[in-house]
Formats: sequence, C-alpha cells, structure tokens
Amino acid sequence: MRNLWIAPFAAAAMFAAGCAHKAEEAKMPTYTATLAAASGVTSAGKGSGVFTLDPATRALNYTVTYEGLTGAAMAAHIHGPADAGANAGVVVPFASAASPITGTATLTEAQVAELNAGKYYVNVHTAANKGGEIRGQIVLKK
Repeated sequence: MRNLWIAPFAAAAMFAAGCAHKAEEAKMPTYTATLAAASGVTSAGKGSGVFTLDPATRALNYTVTYEGLTGAAMAAHIHGPADAGANAGVVVPFASAASPITGTATLTEAQVAELNAGKYYVNVHTAANKGGEIRGQIVLKK
C-alpha cells in the first residue's frame, strides 16, 4: 500500500519521455523529391524520395523509389549544388541503385545549407541514359 504513490509518478515520467521524443522527431526536417524524366529524355520512369535530416548530427536518412525505367538502374546519387534543371557533381553516392534505395549520409554544415536552399537533386542513371534518366529536386516538405 505504501508504494502505490509510485505508479502515478512512473506513468507521468514515461509520458514526459514520450513527449520529449516526439518533440525531437518534430524538429527533424523532412524533404521530398519527385523524380521524372530528365530534360531531353524519353522515359515513362517516375519515382519519389523522402529525406529526413537530424540537425544535431547532420545525418540525412533517405529512401528513394522508382519504376518504369528503360532498363536497370546503373547508378544513382544525390547531386549538387544546382538549381532545378542545372547539373552538378555527386554529393552523396548511393551504395546500390536498386529500388528502393535506402541509407544514411552525414553532411557537412555547408551541405546542410545547400540542402536547405533546395540546391540538391536525385539522379538515376541507366545504360540508355547515362547522364540520368529520371531526376528530382530535393525540397523541404511544408
């Protein structure tokens, strides 16, 4: 009977911890990309990407999916910095180009600023379209 007062405090502590975890998740910005045929490319390929950034560690988690390419994807990466439609070098090479593409990359502070400015894009390359068959600019989800 003496220890009954512990249960409400334990429950309150667990609730507070859960709220703190949700608050941290809410601070992690999410970005999206809609992948479509690159300029000058004829393809029914399409795809999407979801990216989550942990501001404390600068870890960028990503999931990119696609379908309908002219052939197997030979490579896929995040490129930047570049405005929509412009080309740039590889910033984050993906270990595998097979859909779904998942992974984590640690960005520098400068890269985080470029990501936040909308200067990165995802590009999926095939044998028929070595320069990239589908691509999509990575933008902050609102």
